[in-house]
Amino acid sequence: MPTEIRAYVNERSCLLSSGACVRDALAATVPELLPACDAGDAVITDGRGLPVALDAPISGGAILRAMRSSRRGAADADV
Repeated sequence: MPTEIRAYVNERSCLLSSGACVRDALAATVPELLPACDAGDAVITDGRGLPVALDAPISGGAILRAMRSSRRGAADADV
């Protein structure tokens, strides 16, 4: 079992410890978006465009996109 996995956030690559979550990937690549994600003012989606939670586990090769919501309050708090 690998001890590190590679993930991609907004086209930026990062190496994470096995067992890392979405929050860890964001902290490694776009830490400035974490407060907006916590407040529900940013959305995180997977490679298919489906919302993912900050505490969701990451698998090797995961592709995520994190972006501020275009409308205030439009992001789901669970995302």
